[in-house]
Amino acid sequence: MLRYMESTGKNEEEAIQAALRTLGLDRDEISVEVLERAKSGFLGIGSSPARIRVTYEVPDEPAPPAEEPAPPAGEAPAPEAPAPAPVPEAAPVVEEEAVSPLGDRASAIEGFLTGLMAHMEVEASPRISMEADGSYHVELVGQDLGALIGRRGETLDAIQQLTSYAVNRGQSKRVRIHVDAENYRAKREESLERLARKVAGKVVKYRRNVTLEPMNAYERHVIHTALQDYPDVTTYSIGTEPNRRTVVAYARGEHRA
Repeated sequence: MLRYMESTGKNEEEAIQAALRTLGLDRDEISVEVLERAKSGFLGIGSSPARIRVTYEVPDEPAPPAEEPAPPAGEAPAPEAPAPAPVPEAAPVVEEEAVSPLGDRASAIEGFLTGLMAHMEVEASPRISMEADGSYHVELVGQDLGALIGRRGETLDAIQQLTSYAVNRGQSKRVRIHVDAENYRAKREESLERLARKVAGKVVKYRRNVTLEPMNAYERHVIHTALQDYPDVTTYSIGTEPNRRTVVAYARGEHRA
């Protein structure tokens, strides 16, 4: 289920950070639409803050239980049938389920991905580790995993989203799950960071904004992060999924921390 909220700040980045603090989410878990760019005014007169709209996803709420229809007027409700006497049964033999040393969530991740790989008829197994921030990193290990990665990582992104939904569904606290294969994420990040710096150099040189090709939330996050300290440049996203694009914009004298 998608939800929305608006946030303001001195500039677009401060508005985004304020929304992230309020929601308790990370940058790659939201999509941002710039509603109003910040205006400095003249000598502080006529200035206005930046205003953005943030889109984020929350688990679907369970449907309310169906109510039994009331009996017709003047008709007494049918008496309830007496409950049958319990029949003693032999205690079933319960097999102990293997629990990962990283906890129940890691066991759930392993179980889901093992089943998914079998369903996809791919010989790959998950290796799970926990990061310092409490998120889980999953490396799919096997031979010739190009089909799992897909074009520009689209299949890998879908596997990551499915895993996150399956593991976090019904839980009061969500955990972040990163799924990778053949070190694709690191290679893609390096490529995007090089692209970001190259484009930023052109934006500053020619003082013209550049709109990049459509990217997913993870890839846009890499661009935002790579240029957050780049002088005279700011970044924001426009459009709707799956065609949201990152704009690298000229911003004279702006240096974001």
